[in-house]
Amino acid sequence: MSEGNKNAVRHVFDEVWNKNNVALIEQLFAPTYTHHDPSSPDVGRGPEGYKKLVAMYRGAFPDLRFTYDDLVAEGETVSVRWSTRATHKGDLHGIKPTGKEMSISGISVCHFAGGKIVDEWVNWDSLGMLQQLGVVPQLASAKVAAR
Repeated sequence: MSEGNKNAVRHVFDEVWNKNNVALIEQLFAPTYTHHDPSSPDVGRGPEGYKKLVAMYRGAFPDLRFTYDDLVAEGETVSVRWSTRATHKGDLHGIKPTGKEMSISGISVCHFAGGKIVDEWVNWDSLGMLQQLGVVPQLASAKVAAR
C-alpha cells in the first residue's frame, strides 16, 4: 500500500494545501487523526481539526505554495521533506499581517491505517518563519544585542 499512501500525501500537498480543496480532507484523514506539531496550536482531531489547521495557515498566507522535495514510504508510513513559500497577508496567532514573504522547510511523517492518515508528526522551521516575518530578531542581531 506504500504507493497509494504516497499518492495520498501528494494529494494533501497538491490539492488540500496548494489548491485549498478542503473537501478532500474527509477522504484522506481518519476520524481519529491526530496532528503532532509543537509549533502549531491544537486545533482538534480528525478531518475537522485538519480543516481548521489549513484555514488558519491559508488565512495568514493566502498564496501559500508547498513543494515536496523527498517522499519515502515504508509499510504504512510516509515521510516527506517539504518546502513552502508564502506572503504574510492575514492574522497568524495574533501576529498582524506584515506583507513579508517567507520561505521555510520541514518534514512530515504520516502514519496510515485503512488507507487514511491517522497520525502526522511535523517538524518545521517556525523560528525561521518568525524571523523572516520580522517578529523575532535574526540570530546575528540577537548576539549583538546580548553583548
